[in-house]
Amino acid sequence: MSESEAFRSGLDVVRAVEPRIADAIAQELDDQRESLKLIASENYASPAVLLAMGNWLSDKYAEGTIGRRFYAGCRNVDTVESIAAEHARALFGAEHAYVQPHSGIDANLVAFWAVLAQRVEVPALEQAGVRQVNDLTEADWATLRRELGDQRMLGMSLDAGGHLTHGFRPNISGKMFDQRSYGTDPETGLLDYAAVREAAREFRPLILVAGYSAYPRRVDFAIMREIADEVGATLMVDMAHFAGLVAGKVFTGNEDPVPHAHIVTSTTHKSLRGPRGGLVLCDSGLVDQVDRGCPMVLGGPLPHVMAAKAVALAEARVPEFRDYAQRVVDNARALADGLLRRGARLVTGGTDNHLVLIDVSGYGLTGRQAESALLDAGIVTNRNAIPRDPNGAWYTTGIRVGTPALTTRGVDATGMDEIAGLLDTVLRATTPTGKARYTLADGVAERVRARSAELLARHPLYPGLDLR
Repeated sequence: MSESEAFRSGLDVVRAVEPRIADAIAQELDDQRESLKLIASENYASPAVLLAMGNWLSDKYAEGTIGRRFYAGCRNVDTVESIAAEHARALFGAEHAYVQPHSGIDANLVAFWAVLAQRVEVPALEQAGVRQVNDLTEADWATLRRELGDQRMLGMSLDAGGHLTHGFRPNISGKMFDQRSYGTDPETGLLDYAAVREAAREFRPLILVAGYSAYPRRVDFAIMREIADEVGATLMVDMAHFAGLVAGKVFTGNEDPVPHAHIVTSTTHKSLRGPRGGLVLCDSGLVDQVDRGCPMVLGGPLPHVMAAKAVALAEARVPEFRDYAQRVVDNARALADGLLRRGARLVTGGTDNHLVLIDVSGYGLTGRQAESALLDAGIVTNRNAIPRDPNGAWYTTGIRVGTPALTTRGVDATGMDEIAGLLDTVLRATTPTGKARYTLADGVAERVRARSAELLARHPLYPGLDLR
């Protein structure tokens, strides 16, 4: 059976029950084929990854860990989870891998609570002379609860490129910890390690978080580990965005977080091209705590998604994936160079990873206006705050664009320069009429869509796959 026949057969089964869902699934493929997908956190999973999620593993409860489940009949789940963890350890050179998290946020919560358990809970149990929290007296339990809720975390601020799970107050991470943020140099937009060190010395966090979702440069994780060690902090790195660049050996040495961090979290989609999900890597000192992610933080594992993670991680271990990762970075630089030549303002003046952050104030726009106008023209991006953003986190002053998805489609540096021209064309043709409102010059959306269609036709998505 061909891939087309397999997917069509699957949709036919869905259509027999609820045709509107089958139609929406087919339409989503059409929409993705026809759009320039420049969202830095999105990609295209392979048919093998997609098919691995639609199976009977979805029906199994499997709380616990490999060989230690709270439900019977988990033999095949153990096999799937073992294989996924095996690939993750080998791919990243990690001592331990935990592949149960359902998302990047879940992975971060597992990491936070693993560190709290190791650094706060375990010493309290030892001092009380008991093995588990249920054995504590009411008074000792009350004391431990207060201590768990009175710990400090230092992470990159949202406007500087950090993620909302790095201590942003509306997120649970900002409510769990006494939190402070470090930013970037106001002149260059680059990470200022001396300022991070000074902040860490003053604040003395339990956890120092490194990693980003909208910072267009690389990070020296050896320096971040030095800072963490100096103040007695646990270094946690969130590599959700750039995990594919680590897996593809584009980021090595001090730019590879795994040898330097105590604990590393990631998603499995984005630049890894897997299913939507998360994982945690850690050193031997945190294994016991990390493996208690379920039921400490997580609900039951999703075995079908772990199967898809195993397939994606296996795909990332082949030599071709290294070529892909390098092309992602090369394409991002070509996109940045094309934008700069056309007069765009870029945060930090360029990129050396997979994303570019455009300051659209140079076009007289907010990020909300720019995102909407680009979507009108068939270019899918997302608005994003820039350092010290005057428009805040909702309207923003930036547009974040990334190259993982279009690189998967085979677009090269020449194509990225053409895309830079399309971005610039739309943004210059957009006139603000309010903080969110705008007008787009007549005919621009149609012309850009036509040029995009020509480019995308040269790089078909899932060629040969026909759902209609």
